[in-house]
Amino acid sequence: MHEWNRRRAAKRAKPGTGREMKPFRWWQPFSRSLYSLALARDDGRQAVYVVDVPHRRRFWSDDGKGTADLYLDGLHQAESKLPAAFPVPGGTIEVAESRFGLKRCHYVTARGDEYPLIPDPASAEGRRARLAREHPALSRAISATSVVLLVISVLLLIPQLIEVAFKLPPVAARFGTFVSPVSLPAWLNSLIGIGAGLAGIERALRLRHNRFLDTVG
Repeated sequence: MHEWNRRRAAKRAKPGTGREMKPFRWWQPFSRSLYSLALARDDGRQAVYVVDVPHRRRFWSDDGKGTADLYLDGLHQAESKLPAAFPVPGGTIEVAESRFGLKRCHYVTARGDEYPLIPDPASAEGRRARLAREHPALSRAISATSVVLLVISVLLLIPQLIEVAFKLPPVAARFGTFVSPVSLPAWLNSLIGIGAGLAGIERALRLRHNRFLDTVG
């Protein structure tokens, strides 16, 4: 199934225009993701591939999906809707988005080995990676807090969703009603929602994604 999805994503890639890549600006840390990969050429030199994802595009698209651009040595090589699969020497660069950013930007070799691309140092992802290198204990604490916030959000959301489902006439007629044991004030629900959103962003900066936590939460 994964191989079928990869081939399907690869078909969405369109040839590039050859334009030069714009430099990363200081005001773009959360509106643009920039990841790079260096691969050896046959002549021993390095080819630098860069994946550029302007997140604003998803808000203007008809289907709500963003796009990714692939640059080779600073020149536009290809463009694709997300999820994307760009064929490169020795494998494929796979890119996929989540609600809060990217959940995948990996180089997958022909043997199936996976390696995350390197974020631009000036980007939010690059700054988060530097925090992990320079302050690993603080980074682990932030990561654990993100998971806790998402778990709390999910645990509080599930009973409320069940209560809504049991209000549907066919369900209520067969099973009766269900009242959620969790009843929080609006301000606390909003606060938990904001915390879950921040946790989702933090995890997206590290390309972390769980189908249950990061989708339901």
